[in-house]
Amino acid sequence: MTRRAPIEDINENNLRVTKPKKSAAGLEAVVVALERGVAQAGVTRTARALLRLNQRDGTDCPGCAWPESQGHRKTAEFCENGAKAVAEESTLRTVTPAFWAEHGIEELATKTEYWLGNQGRITHPVVIRPGDTHYSQISWNDAFELIGEQIRATTPDRTVFYTSGRTANESAFLYQLFARSIGTNNLPDCSNMCHESSGSALNPTIGIGKGTVSLEDIHHAQLILVVGQNPGTNHPRMLSALKECKDNGGRVVAVNPLPEAGLFNFKDPQSVSGLIGDGTALADEYLQIKVGGDLALFQALGHLLLEEEERVPGSVVDAEFVAANTQGIEDYRAARKTIDWAETEKATGLTVLQISTVARMLADSHATIICWALGLTQQPHSVNTLKEIINLLLLQGNFGKPGAGACPVRGHSNVQGDRTMGVWEKPKEPMLAALDAEFGIESPREHGLDSVDTVEAFENDDVDVFISMGGNFALACSDTEALEAAMQRVGLTVHVSTKPNRSHIMHGRISLILPTLGRTDTDDKHPGGRQVLSIEDSMSVVRTTQGRLDPVSEHLLAEPVIVARMASATLGADHVIDWKAMADDYDVIRDRISRVIPGFDDFNTRLKTKNGFVLPNPPRDTRSFATDIGRARFTVSPLEYLTPPPGHLILQTMRSHDQYNTTFYGLDDRYRGISGGRRVILIHEDDVTELGFTDRDMVDVISTFRGEERRANEFRLVVYPTPRGCAAAYFPEANALMHRELVARESNTPGYKAMAVRFIAHEPAGVPQLG
Repeated sequence: MTRRAPIEDINENNLRVTKPKKSAAGLEAVVVALERGVAQAGVTRTARALLRLNQRDGTDCPGCAWPESQGHRKTAEFCENGAKAVAEESTLRTVTPAFWAEHGIEELATKTEYWLGNQGRITHPVVIRPGDTHYSQISWNDAFELIGEQIRATTPDRTVFYTSGRTANESAFLYQLFARSIGTNNLPDCSNMCHESSGSALNPTIGIGKGTVSLEDIHHAQLILVVGQNPGTNHPRMLSALKECKDNGGRVVAVNPLPEAGLFNFKDPQSVSGLIGDGTALADEYLQIKVGGDLALFQALGHLLLEEEERVPGSVVDAEFVAANTQGIEDYRAARKTIDWAETEKATGLTVLQISTVARMLADSHATIICWALGLTQQPHSVNTLKEIINLLLLQGNFGKPGAGACPVRGHSNVQGDRTMGVWEKPKEPMLAALDAEFGIESPREHGLDSVDTVEAFENDDVDVFISMGGNFALACSDTEALEAAMQRVGLTVHVSTKPNRSHIMHGRISLILPTLGRTDTDDKHPGGRQVLSIEDSMSVVRTTQGRLDPVSEHLLAEPVIVARMASATLGADHVIDWKAMADDYDVIRDRISRVIPGFDDFNTRLKTKNGFVLPNPPRDTRSFATDIGRARFTVSPLEYLTPPPGHLILQTMRSHDQYNTTFYGLDDRYRGISGGRRVILIHEDDVTELGFTDRDMVDVISTFRGEERRANEFRLVVYPTPRGCAAAYFPEANALMHRELVARESNTPGYKAMAVRFIAHEPAGVPQLG
């Protein structure tokens, strides 16, 4: 096979729909993974990248944050989508200054994200200024001087530093240090849009905003609940861990509105039986819950567990653990004493029998893990839902013992590490005090902007400089149309990127694109030679990552170097911080991190050990809970669920199997049987009929929130086995329907799983439309 040229843009008329798959992975996953790599990077480069992926002293996968084994690792320690992520990054397709000269902004604005990303790696820094129609090449020195001038010309509160989760620990630490050195905590990041609700629920209840399990715990749990999560697409290596749990006698319950293939059967591509056999059945029970009904489900499970404990004292509740470590059990017990089963069935779409079956499984288990992802974090009542999960885990003492705990499954690799390194708009005083003492600066104490606040600041013209370390802010956020218009009014936008994306096109009056090294690239342009970075996975393991591929351009700079040079150009050569020393040698960064961030003592030495090191986790390590009361906290929340207005459905957004966040690897969502197009609405057959439509009708979609409407045109209805009253569409195509004020309370996470929508028949251009 030979490398293919960049693809043509999406033609939605090529949409093809087949029956959803009933199993995940297998031989087809292997074939697709290799084909994508060879098409982008050729045989040799693909082999070199994949054989080092997730290996010790190798490259941490730039996809998800699922951990690696602390013991034996397989030769192919990656999944299909990890291979796709590496193919995207190691591609030999390039975006040179000639590309920008050929394609003006007006033309690029008509292209989809799929087309933009498939053009390849950016090779040179480029700039566009007022009056320009095209980006053009700029020197690195001139780019940094321009950034410094623009930041000094405004105030810190009007400067925003955004980051995506793929930024390594050292880069993230320098980035937040730069922001605080100029005087702002405006540090929104992708955590605000995904697992912020998890932290908002976990911190006050168990005293830490992270999960409390290890990969070994997953393997040896007696019961695992996988809730609001599609591991077959978003964290495929998790399927191997679930298989090992099953092999060890554990049981799995899947709770999800869509019947995702990976929840049911896994064909392990690492084994002969997985390649040509029937695979492993994963879910012992599947609860097809309504979108937003999870709070009602967990309250019902709590009621049933307490009812069983009352019937057979000592059979369910870990009374010793509860008495020694928690507070609030009596209020929780009183709140769950009774239940309205009719309303619970309405909220969840489940029967009493289905819920009771899972309650029995919980009662019988002495080591339970509950995993969740964005299906639970992106609704108005998300934080309360997650607190109900903690209630269940506390009730049975599922902390600090093997095979038990809370497991929020993070998305991007190192999204958790970014937060640990201080990329947060609401920093705690101990971290700021340590930063000030180490560097001799005075960090601001006023809280900054999160991602949703930044969208509002854009729309209110309160941003003069916007710097993005990776990511694709314009496409990832809500209120797309208003946001894109507002971003074009900003004085300066700066994007540290590997490939073109929509945010580069919806640029500020001045815009810079600064091309950076990727995870798979060798980083050796330093006085001391090749450098190593570090990441933190979803289970708090810190380990190295280093690329070994030749970069596609000699003009790329590493992220720590870019941040350090931006800071130097802004703050001047006489600034108290020696930015150059840290850019020259990442060991210097790590030495300074070790004196600022708890748990990173002797960072450089511990990082060089075989498996890195695990950060402290009091609930897991010592059954202690660093809340304000020194104990874990039971909480009581009112029953709440999503109820659409008449004629509306509740819409959730989702990724396709050929996608990671706003990066599209292809157009084949094969597990769901959707290919060739993306503007689809998955909808129950009875809802299609009741609303007066038929399968494959073209519709315009209108969302309703607080009396305001948003509209997105030309979506194809596709009959699919969703719950009644619920529908699904791809992220980010449906983001235009999201009102920026539709968020999760407490966490301010966008409500991408909570949109009330209706449909009207799409009419061709020029034909009047009725609302």
